Formats: sequence, structure tokens, C-alpha cells
Amino acid sequence: MGSNSTTGHRGRVVMLVDNGVHGDSRVQKAARSAADAGWEVFLLGIRNARSESDTWRIGDAEVRLLRVPKPLHRLPREYSRSLRRPLAYASTTKAAYRVQEIKAWQADLYERRVRARVLGGGLPAAVGVAAQLPSRAAATALARWVRFRSGETRRLRKAQADPAAPVNRLAVRAWQSLLGDRSWRWLDPGLWDFELAFRGAIDELKPDIIHANDFRMLGVGARAMLRARAAGRRTKLVWDAHEFVGGITGRPDNPRWLPAQIAYTAEYAAYPDAVVTVSDTLAELLQETHGLAERPAVVLNAPMAPPAGADGDVPDLRALCGVDDRTPVLVYAGAVNPSRGCQIMVEALPELPEVHVAFVTMNPNGDNRFSEELRERAVELGVADRVHLLPYVKHWQVVPFLSAADAGVIPIHHKPNHELALITKYLEYSHARLPIVVSDVKTMAQTARATGQGEVFTAEDLTDFVRAVRAVLADPERYRAAYDKPGLLEAWTWEAQARILDEVYSSVLGVPAAGGARPPASRQPADDLELTRTAR
Repeated sequence: MGSNSTTGHRGRVVMLVDNGVHGDSRVQKAARSAADAGWEVFLLGIRNARSESDTWRIGDAEVRLLRVPKPLHRLPREYSRSLRRPLAYASTTKAAYRVQEIKAWQADLYERRVRARVLGGGLPAAVGVAAQLPSRAAATALARWVRFRSGETRRLRKAQADPAAPVNRLAVRAWQSLLGDRSWRWLDPGLWDFELAFRGAIDELKPDIIHANDFRMLGVGARAMLRARAAGRRTKLVWDAHEFVGGITGRPDNPRWLPAQIAYTAEYAAYPDAVVTVSDTLAELLQETHGLAERPAVVLNAPMAPPAGADGDVPDLRALCGVDDRTPVLVYAGAVNPSRGCQIMVEALPELPEVHVAFVTMNPNGDNRFSEELRERAVELGVADRVHLLPYVKHWQVVPFLSAADAGVIPIHHKPNHELALITKYLEYSHARLPIVVSDVKTMAQTARATGQGEVFTAEDLTDFVRAVRAVLADPERYRAAYDKPGLLEAWTWEAQARILDEVYSSVLGVPAAGGARPPASRQPADDLELTRTAR
């Protein structure tokens, strides 16, 4: 195996992630469970403005945050001239500077005229004002010229950001035709910033396994693996694909960004010794898209079982909503934004006169713009007293907290990556034994129909949503009975998923598997505090 560990570990795993770790529950759970299974784990992430420290521990796993300077993330167009608008300034910063500079000159000329009148007056003041006439005329003319060039700069930037513009499409296609999967080097050279920041830290740790989370870290991990093998080490690479890159929404101000990420992923997808992902649907798509020899292993974003002694003091969802046990409550847990479809839950309330809805979201006090829009819409519909915005709870409290509701709702809209995953809230609702009302996104709709645990409605269809809600509220026990199927909920725990990840690690190194995460009885609530701040 060639392990670098000298402390009795099964091998050294270096996990890579392109965020600050705090908000990524999957990465945190993977690091903790791998360490529980006997691996020496280092988790390398990115320090950002919200990072409180550079290093800490999640259980026995060590987290290290790295500073990632991003000079290559600046697009050349941001500081260079273009023949498309030759009179535009080289940058919007330069344009803003010139506009402000001319305004300052004009203000100075005005101040001198006013001062002459106030302090002197008479003939000297008149002479001074007359002497300024050429300067004032020059300033006025130059101001018009600068405003025109500044406008040209804005128009140029707008054209450069238009994905439908023929020039932009031609440039992308030209690089793709010339370089193929290597075209990302010209389309988005900012990807090199991650490599340059991570490479030294990875090489210093001399890992046995590099676990690259998501697509940006795939290339970083692949190059580190190649350097290690060139140095004589048998380092293995595991790619944890959280989403399908081709299904990501592109950046509206940069038509080169998405083609670059697709090319980058395609270039390095052949390097991993093993691939894991979040659903069967995505596993099939990854194998087909990248021609993988083996189907990726599926490690669901399942919730961790609660630690020992963690059942007390769970907040009461119904008490927070101010309702009794007879009042039907629909719950939504997780981030609130337009593509999550939460507005349909509010729009349906006039058709569901007895129903309350609870949004368990990160910012329940109006900090989240879309949450505030939901509240405002509820006021317009006259249902504000039945809409409740609630804070997140500790991760081990989520399931018992949600179980007080009558049904869990996932009204998510159709987007490529929404079709592919069995998301965390689906599994949390399941462990809470809630009937589920889910939109007809592929993977979750197929699961709900197969298990019988919920009703599927047509995404964004208010009438069909109301039908589905009425169905589950009319006969909830019919849907709850699905959870009595032997092994269903047991398979949907992180502990079960951790065993799959451990088997992947063991397989690539050729060592026996150890069984995954530490059982809940041996964990204490204090061990899991890091996970309480994660988003779902």
C-alpha cells in the first residue's frame, strides 16, 4: 500500500473541496466517517471572508483552509482594449476613474469662480471668470468625450457578456475546435488559481488517496496524483461528483465559463481510480458521458443518525408555528430561492383553508430576500397567519423536529441537476416518516412512486400541487406505511453510505474494508457541532 502514516492508520486520505467547508455537510460527514474508519484524514478547503480559523478538527479529521489568490480569474477583457468598440476604455475601472476625474476638474473650476466672487468681487473677479472660459470650455468638451467613451465601455462589456452574440459563440467554438478538452486553458484560465494554491499542500502531505470533491478539484487531484506517481508513490484518486457539470447554469456575464468547466471535467474524468456520486441516475449519466469503465458507486447525501444522548430538548415545530396537533402542517426544510419552487406552497393556501406551511430555512428573520418575498405574497393573499419562517436546528434534531409536520414538500423546478439527485431533505423527510409531496423531477419522482411514500405533482402546476397535498392529508397512514419496508430507512443513513465510501477506499488500495462511520452510540453531541451550521 505504501502508506505514509506512521500512527497506525490504514492510509492517508487528503480530501479536496473548493469551499470553506462549513457549509458542506457531505464533505464534513465524509471526512468524519473516514477518520472513524481508521483513515488519517486531511481536508483541504478554501479560506474566505467568513472563515473564523485556518484549521480545526471534525472528529479525528483535520481541516486546513488555504488562501487562494485569484489573479487569473480576471478575464482579459476586464483590462484590455477591443476592436469591437475601439473607443471604449480598457476597463470599467478606468472609465469610472476618467468620469470622476473630469467631474472633479469641473468642481474645482466652479469652486475657484465662487471663491473669487465671495472673497474679491468686482473687476478682478470678472477677469478671473473670463480667464476661466477656455478651461471651462475644454472641461465641458472633454466631459462629453469621456461620457461617450464610458458609454462605449458599458456597451462593450454588455456585448462581451452576451452568450448569443455571434462573436462570442465563434470564439468559444474556435478554441474548442483547436484544443478540444484542453480549451479550458484559454476559456477560463482562472481554474489554474486552484491548482497553484493547492499543489504544495497536497504534495507535502504525500497522500495514499486523494479524494477530489466536485469538478474543480478533479483536475487539481489528477495532477497531484500524477506528480505522486512520478515520484514513485502509488497514490490513488477518487472523484466525488456532486453534480453533472453539463447541467450547471452558466454565468450570465461570461459565456465562456460553462464550456470551460465542461472541457476541464472531460479532460480529467479519465484519471480517477474510482468515482462516487450522489444518485443512481447521475452515476449512469457520468458513465455514459465520460466513458467510464465502471459505474460510479453511489453515496447518498443521507443524514447521520443522532449521537448518544442527543434526543432531548428538540424544538417543537408546532409550538413555533402556534398550532395544535389537529392543524395540518406542510414543512419545507432547506434553502429558499425561486428555483426551489417554494412560492407554490404559499399560492396554494387559499385553496387549502386549514393548512399551515413552515419553511425551515437559514434566514427566518427577513435576511433572505426570497423569504421576505414569500412573506409579502402571503400578506397579499391574506394567509400571512398560516406562513411560518423558522430557523435551522442542530443536525441531529432535524428528523424529530420535522416529524411533527403532516407532510414534507419538495416543490423544486425542472433544471438538469435537479433531475439527478435524491437530495438530503428527501431523506430527512423519510426518516421523519412524513408523506412526501414532490414535483416530477426524475430521480425523486421515481423514488416516491416506487416506494409509495408520497405523491408526485407536475412542477409549477398549482392545481396539481393542491391535488397532491389533499391526497396525502386525506390518508397519511397509507404513505407512512412505506417506511415499514425492511431495510429502506436503514439504507438511507449516512452510516450505511460511509461503509460504501470505505469500500471504495479499500478497493483502490487493495486493503480490507473496515465498516465505515463510528456508530451513533459512540458519538457525543459535542462531536457533531460542526455539522449544525451546514446548509441542506
